[in-house]
Amino acid sequence: MVTITFVRGNITQQHVDAVVNAANSSLLGGGGVDGAIHRAGGPAILNACRDLRASHYGKGLPTGKAVATTAGDLPADWVIHTVGPVFQVSGGDESLLASCYRESLRVADELGAKTVAFPAISTGVYRWPMEDAARIAVDTVRQTETAVEEVRFVLFDERAYEAFASQMR
Repeated sequence: MVTITFVRGNITQQHVDAVVNAANSSLLGGGGVDGAIHRAGGPAILNACRDLRASHYGKGLPTGKAVATTAGDLPADWVIHTVGPVFQVSGGDESLLASCYRESLRVADELGAKTVAFPAISTGVYRWPMEDAARIAVDTVRQTETAVEEVRFVLFDERAYEAFASQMR
């Protein structure tokens, strides 16, 4: 059974096998977690994403799917990119947000990753309500069969940390 931990901090500084990126569908960087991961990881991540766009994902990565690249200069081996749903556009479709976590764990299993750090997917500019996102994230990780030993939710601020940690109480 996977161990779930919660950390208030910066996802780009996590010493784990894989860091999950709350990417946009272009895979070419953006704001929030996506921009931070691309900046901290350096050009190797962007180059790997460009290669994915040139091959399998010419139209971009679909919402709820996940794909891995190098982690570049991050203290991780891989970045697993997943595209979260925009709350207003998806109508709050929980299955899309849950798919981000399930698909990321599937990719982590394919990579042989034992430790994975997740951000609070879709809670920034995609405006998913924090408490609801936390419930979906933690429930999905609990219910997903995986060989990953530790899922670490890395939360940027106290509000996010409290929302996620309260799911274990």
